Amino acid sequence: MMWWRDQPFTLGGSGRAHLKVQGLSAGYGPFLVLRDLKLEARPGLTVILGPNGAGKTTLLKALAGLIPMRGIVTLDGEDLPEKTHEIVRAGVALVAEGRQLFPQMTVTENLELGGWLVPKAERTPRIEAAFAQFPKLRERAQQLAGTMSGGEQQMVAVARALVSSPRLLMLDEPSLGLAPKMVDELLAAARRIADAGTTVLMVEQNVKKALAVADRGYVLERGALVASGSARLLARSAVVREAYLGAAESDTTTAADAARRHAVRQRVQA
Repeated sequence: MMWWRDQPFTLGGSGRAHLKVQGLSAGYGPFLVLRDLKLEARPGLTVILGPNGAGKTTLLKALAGLIPMRGIVTLDGEDLPEKTHEIVRAGVALVAEGRQLFPQMTVTENLELGGWLVPKAERTPRIEAAFAQFPKLRERAQQLAGTMSGGEQQMVAVARALVSSPRLLMLDEPSLGLAPKMVDELLAAARRIADAGTTVLMVEQNVKKALAVADRGYVLERGALVASGSARLLARSAVVREAYLGAAESDTTTAADAARRHAVRQRVQA
């Protein structure tokens, strides 16, 4: 019996999920991108930061069952299934980079597809809850998705994932290629979704804005974690600020500090 049959619908599914990853390695064929990762996505919003090629998207694909992986992954203490459709049934949804909408279908039709595992009678209230998160989409419910702006399409992609009422929502670069105002709207929406009860794990390159809405963060470089902690502390970290936020070195910076930060910049730019 599916978990949603046992209780009334809420945006956050059956409760605030806790994802734990231990010793995760994944890649493509014989090429390993991620090696022995250990991280958690606790209730709230966790962000994964890092430069292009660090392995951020690979991590989400592995957790979604789209590529093979090794390691232990648990959701609320239970092993995460290996197959993608079973992972979705367990309450995990991925909004992939590039949105992947059906452009010749309306907004409502795209949202309906997000409820393909949901009993038909429950789709309408779930779609209404998704529209409540994105009021702009309600106004354009019958518009073809392919005629919308990039930011609006990203809203549709997130709303479609919400129709499955996930306990864990994974977002891959939701702000990619969007205007600053739309970036702010989408990241604020991610924060609201987390506050409403869905655990959010977000990959993002807009470091400053991502840390402003997140609770916790991890920094990934070349397939390995190099920093982690509360979003507030990461935003204040000298190394993170220097490598990712463009903070200038102060007059009191020691030679050792400067060398360490230079090494981080070199790794990021390589």
